[in-house]
Amino acid sequence: MTGSTKYIFVTGGVTSSLGKGIVSASLAKLLQARGFTVTIQKLDPYINIDPGTLNPYEHGECYVTEDGAETDLDLGHYERFLDTPTSQANNVTTGRIYQNVINKERRGEYLGKTVQVIPHITDEIKRNIQLLGRKGIYDFVITEVGGTVGDIESLPYVEAIRQLKWEKGRDALSIHLTLLPYLSTTGELKTKPTQHSVKELLSLGVQPDILVCRTEHAMLKGMKEKIALFCNVDQQAVIESADAETIYDVPLLMQEEQLDVVVLEKLGIANYPDADLDRWREFLRRHKNPTRTVQIGLVGKYVELRDAYKSIKEALDHGGAENETRVEIRWIHSEKLTSKNVTKHLGGLSAILVAPGFGHRGIEGKIEAVRFARENKVPFLGICLGMQCAVIEFARNVLGHAEANSTEMEPDTKWPVISMMEEQKAKVDKGGTMRLGAYPCKLGEGTLTALAYGKTSIKERHRHRYEFNSAYLGEFQKAGMIAAGVNPQTKLVEVVELKDHPWFVGVQYHPEYKSTVARPHPLFTRFVQVALDHQAEVAAKDHVKA
Repeated sequence: MTGSTKYIFVTGGVTSSLGKGIVSASLAKLLQARGFTVTIQKLDPYINIDPGTLNPYEHGECYVTEDGAETDLDLGHYERFLDTPTSQANNVTTGRIYQNVINKERRGEYLGKTVQVIPHITDEIKRNIQLLGRKGIYDFVITEVGGTVGDIESLPYVEAIRQLKWEKGRDALSIHLTLLPYLSTTGELKTKPTQHSVKELLSLGVQPDILVCRTEHAMLKGMKEKIALFCNVDQQAVIESADAETIYDVPLLMQEEQLDVVVLEKLGIANYPDADLDRWREFLRRHKNPTRTVQIGLVGKYVELRDAYKSIKEALDHGGAENETRVEIRWIHSEKLTSKNVTKHLGGLSAILVAPGFGHRGIEGKIEAVRFARENKVPFLGICLGMQCAVIEFARNVLGHAEANSTEMEPDTKWPVISMMEEQKAKVDKGGTMRLGAYPCKLGEGTLTALAYGKTSIKERHRHRYEFNSAYLGEFQKAGMIAAGVNPQTKLVEVVELKDHPWFVGVQYHPEYKSTVARPHPLFTRFVQVALDHQAEVAAKDHVKA
């Protein structure tokens, strides 16, 4: 332990999407590898209470924590890198800050004072930043501020950081991430945008202690000295962050630049152990040097924006690395899938994953993808809505209920094989009211899912309003679709499998949220394995034909 908790603030300048989340997670990984306890939180400047009601096109994936918080996708990076669960306290939005302050004002907690941005909003931000530190279990709390310095909505956060740095002294440190753009016409990197960004931060009263400079090309000799001189930082505190082959390379690149060493020295921490990154390097070796390749189709309606399925993509990479296999994802738009072209789009795949989602758009294409996987014995994994599509497809094409549907898509369907959960029917608000967070599930002995997990009692994270309608369970089981996993308390069906299929699994929960570098999710690891088996089986048949 370092004594008092140290606070590290990460801001961004010049442009958004520079990778503050990955840099924050990489620094946290390096500190963790030296034996320190670390957590990361994200401060989001938008006024939504959380990203739960945001369109994925607007914000990418909505990540769900164990305690049921709907959060920014950066929290997924934090968990994947650190293998440590995050919580409600790890993602704070302007909406929640203002809501808390207004609620306090209504309760009379401000004793009749005029409520203002300073000190009331900034005090609430500071209180939220320090919530994790006050638990007494973390040596470091890294706080990433969304957006870019200079944005109007970010100003209260930067002011709160200024105040905390003043109050905490040597226990607080500021890292500013900027861009060194490359001008192809002159063939050089330009430092002026970084200088202007730091000047903007200085005008708000915050002197960055460390600069991390994103760049496509290597920094030339003398460039660090120039940036250090103009930006009032030590030369060794100018860190080069070159474009990496994968996000998992970034911790090692930051280690080469000694980012963690500079941080520890500036916070007055000495006699720290060497970083143990053996396990991380082993993962990278498997990930970057695969012995085989397999192609898996991901069917969804947001495939133009890959960040909408960020956790699934990373979980497939983790499962691939565990099998020393490169997983090539074929991104398939469910709106474009029909019974006439499904073979063209899905033919030749070694496995098919039907992704989660909401609403009726693209639903029929997902159902066609399920039918293709079922009839052609292609390994199948359906997640949340993907599982529900598997139930609808089975009801229509095996049980013969042609009009079977979910009440989400067709409220008056005669065959509501998927229906709204009872406790959801009285809900009016959309935000934060779904079944959210981790719930237990009991898997049937000998089921494909239990074999993948290696146990029958599991706990997985949920995000849904609709469920398998148990009134039809007997009919489904007789025809060959079994309830392979059930919630022990509510008896809700969590997992379905097919008896006469090599590997067909639909899960109501989101296994992708729990897959990390240190612990690839067993369901994804097994899914990649069966995809490899299917690929080998098809190749063997083709060889015999030839």
